[in-house]
Amino acid sequence: MDMISVPGPIELHGTEFFLSWSKQASKTLVRQQYLPREEKIENFTQLLDISYFNKEIDIEQAVRQKVEQIQAREKTDKLAKVNVSQNKDGTEFVVDYFISETPAEGEPFVDYVVDRFVTIEHGSGNTFLIFSYVKRAYNNIKWEARAMAKMRDEILINVVDYKIPTIRLKNIK
Repeated sequence: MDMISVPGPIELHGTEFFLSWSKQASKTLVRQQYLPREEKIENFTQLLDISYFNKEIDIEQAVRQKVEQIQAREKTDKLAKVNVSQNKDGTEFVVDYFISETPAEGEPFVDYVVDRFVTIEHGSGNTFLIFSYVKRAYNNIKWEARAMAKMRDEILINVVDYKIPTIRLKNIK
């Protein structure tokens, strides 16, 4: 069920993403995930996630927490690597990173994630959302990470240039 007035499909880099999951994670956080039509969450290769925070939160602190989270993974994840950039007026940050995992069941995978933190003017204060794109590959994760690294610039441009839709909360308790 669409909770933020973004029912989809969302088109990004020539792929249509359809709403597959939504959740009011807390009083202040609503999340929606989108997958290409033929994909399932158990073995997806691409995913979009919109996380909308409906209270004033320091965006720079949120970015810092994300960066620290990935840096902490670097101790146990040989493929973990994080980069941060900011637009000129400080209203957007992009945190892009690689992480890998070898689950107890299932195939090992590597993710290339672009989290775009966007400030949204909201009444008396500012809120923000995180528009995230995940590219996932399975099996030979070192080789796949190198292949994804070659696509990094193109993926970043597509995520940064994407026009964020207007968010209007629905059915929020």
